[in-house]
Amino acid sequence: MRIQLTNTGYIAKLGSSAGALLFIVLLIQFLVRRSHTSDSPQKKALQVLQILIVSVTIIVVAVPEGLPLAVTLALAFATKRMTKDKNLVRHLNSCETMGNATVICSDKTGTLTQNVMTVIGGSIGTSAVSFSDQAMSVRLEELAKEILENEDSVASSPVDLRLGNSPDAEIEDQTSQQLRIPISDLSSNLSSEIRNLLRLSVAVNSTAFEGEENGKPTFIGSRTETALLEWARKYLNLSDLNVERANHGLVQLFPFDSKLKCMGAVIETTDRSWRMFIKGAPEIVLAHCTQVLESGLSTNNVILEEKHIAEIKREISTYASLSLRTISLAYRDFNQWPPHGVKRQPDDPSQAEFDDVYNNLTWIGVLGIQDPVRKGVPKAVADCKRAGVNVKMVTGDNIDTARAIAKECGILQMGGRVMEGQDFRRLNDFMRQDVVRDLSVLARSSPEDKRILVKTLRSLGNIVAVTGDGTNDAPALKAADVGFSMGIAGTEVAKEASDIILMDDNFSSIVKALSWGRTVNDAVKKFLQFQITVNITAVVLTFVSGVASSDETTVLNAVQLLWLNLIMDTMAALALATDPPSPTVLDRKPEPRDQSLISLTMWKMIIGQSIFQLIVTFVLYFAGHKFLHYGRDIQNPHYERDIQNTLIFNTFVWMQIFNALNCRRIDDRLNTLEGIWRNWLFLTIFAIMIVGQIIIVFVSGAAFQVVPLNGPQWAISIVSGSLSLPIGMAIRFIPDSWLMACYKRIVPKSWYQKPQRTQTPTEVQMLWSSRLDEIRDDLALFRRVRGGRLAHLKYDLKHPKQFLERSRSSRSGSRSPMRSAIAMSGSIAGSIGVSSDMSPMERRNSGVSGISSFDIGRVRSETV
Repeated sequence: MRIQLTNTGYIAKLGSSAGALLFIVLLIQFLVRRSHTSDSPQKKALQVLQILIVSVTIIVVAVPEGLPLAVTLALAFATKRMTKDKNLVRHLNSCETMGNATVICSDKTGTLTQNVMTVIGGSIGTSAVSFSDQAMSVRLEELAKEILENEDSVASSPVDLRLGNSPDAEIEDQTSQQLRIPISDLSSNLSSEIRNLLRLSVAVNSTAFEGEENGKPTFIGSRTETALLEWARKYLNLSDLNVERANHGLVQLFPFDSKLKCMGAVIETTDRSWRMFIKGAPEIVLAHCTQVLESGLSTNNVILEEKHIAEIKREISTYASLSLRTISLAYRDFNQWPPHGVKRQPDDPSQAEFDDVYNNLTWIGVLGIQDPVRKGVPKAVADCKRAGVNVKMVTGDNIDTARAIAKECGILQMGGRVMEGQDFRRLNDFMRQDVVRDLSVLARSSPEDKRILVKTLRSLGNIVAVTGDGTNDAPALKAADVGFSMGIAGTEVAKEASDIILMDDNFSSIVKALSWGRTVNDAVKKFLQFQITVNITAVVLTFVSGVASSDETTVLNAVQLLWLNLIMDTMAALALATDPPSPTVLDRKPEPRDQSLISLTMWKMIIGQSIFQLIVTFVLYFAGHKFLHYGRDIQNPHYERDIQNTLIFNTFVWMQIFNALNCRRIDDRLNTLEGIWRNWLFLTIFAIMIVGQIIIVFVSGAAFQVVPLNGPQWAISIVSGSLSLPIGMAIRFIPDSWLMACYKRIVPKSWYQKPQRTQTPTEVQMLWSSRLDEIRDDLALFRRVRGGRLAHLKYDLKHPKQFLERSRSSRSGSRSPMRSAIAMSGSIAGSIGVSSDMSPMERRNSGVSGISSFDIGRVRSETV
């Protein structure tokens, strides 16, 4: 809006020019007519001073000094009301920017879903034993019936892991022999060894802890970990978490890694051996497993074969297709810790590097965690689509889970694309721009993937809003036009980097912010439509009447013009800038960044109302005395002129009062009174303008140079003013296309067609600097963060050579949440090129040197 408001500066220039021209014309008339008069010098000086006062007043009226007030009031009113809608606005400009957002990149957990997680099912070992609650069992039966109904078509098609179909007879035999037990009977149907293994893998490998909320004992931590602990407490006889952890001393903890999508913990068992538990994304953990539990009745292991992998993947896909978040459990035993021959961490030799021990795992099983979609989310997504805003889901979950949730929310529809973060990250810039247009879901994504997505969308001219709750989401929040952080689950760094804080972490609140943003834009447009109409009519009427007058007096004097200025600036800003969002505000598409603040529809109304008001006032001024018969007053020789000027002034004000009602709409819809009873401030200002005008005419005659009017004259004023409403309705029936066609026929093409600008060779050569600009923006954010991580970052930036050497000696890298920033100094050189979002080491290890923009088949994305 700042750019659009800058483009309206011509209004003040035109008004100033009109005031200066009026002064020059009236001064010339005065000099010509008064050159041979016998008036005293004092009287002539007063007449010149009066001409100057009227000219300056015209400039004051024409300059839209109330526009900043209208913008400020609209933003202040909107931000205050948005707080009630669970939107805490940190930056005022983000409110109006959100109104023209074209893309919303939303997290899944806690934003689209309720973030109320419960383990409702799972399978152990080779999926020979599985458990589920009653609701999940019903859904599985419905899914099985659906598979049977499509059996004929499936038989001739490739393996579809999403539906759990496979032509392998051996797998079908295993499925038919699979033991499914109710989750309530899980403890009694499992052996003590398996039960203890599951309980330990959940209790030890977790950062959650026991505490109290609202006076009730509960687990505190991430929702996923607390859901697992609640499941262990209910069905695996977990009594006291602290006692369980104290009985098994923690040797080393591997924090969750957003890239590897897993975390681990090492404990020392009672027989002087060490066991490492792993918890994370099933398809990633499964790739590092070589053994699997034979069944859910014993801890015997068997070699993980292809048939086991296919069966486990089928089970994972089945859970994911039911919109369940899938978490896998695995372990590995060691004879000593750290194991012999593995790399040690440089700062602590007693700690092993994770990459060297993250292999040869034994698969325990997979759990399905339910996180229901929020009730209002499907409707909110539908409202966004109706408003022309594209919603994209960015999540770290399994691609099948993300697909199912996106379909349930209405995000993924026909033609939408689903892609994993690692595939998206490997694309070059040209290919990435082609993909993001249809991308609906980005699964298994990292915070860096989200930042890349935001940057790519903005490079295509989109106005992007993004949500984030973690520290690593801060670069994406800063890169977006509007960043939303989570008020409940968000970190302080994420809140600091955001523009708006969602106090309820609900996606529906984002749609409310979208409505308020458009309402702010509309409020400024309503004010401009009203003010420019008054500007045109007041300036033209004053100019013409001053030139036509024999004594250089205008029909509207300086005090009357100041009253009009008060009406159209302060009062109009208060009245028109405080409308609440209309139900129809989401029925139109977003406006481009470079679109003019005053649309063709607004110009149509401004010019139409101005012509109507000028016709009425000119008729009253030039011909009113011929058919209205004002009468005479013996004591006042100028009585007829005073009556005429008062009638014109009164009629003019009433036309502005009724035009304020007409300006409540800036489109071609006819209902200008929509939602007026909800805006008590508009009704109050409307009443103040009416009462003020009545008092001025009846009481303030000396100050405003007016005389009292009789009943018929009041009727003429009010009826003439009320005609603004039917005139506005008639103007709205004129198609904009007709006016645009006439405009293009009359106005030269060079006036409205913007010349196409081509980049110079110097600009093309300097495009690479955008990479450094992105890094500079990220560093500007993290410079606010205090502590050891920042000192570590500063050291790495000052000593890039030592940092690169340390990176080559350690494949795992830092597990810190500031990893993306710490590694930034070593990524500068590698951030420019075909695979620009991979460091040189990552590019060498992965064997990726670039992806052709024509090699679409290599992208593992799916289109619905």
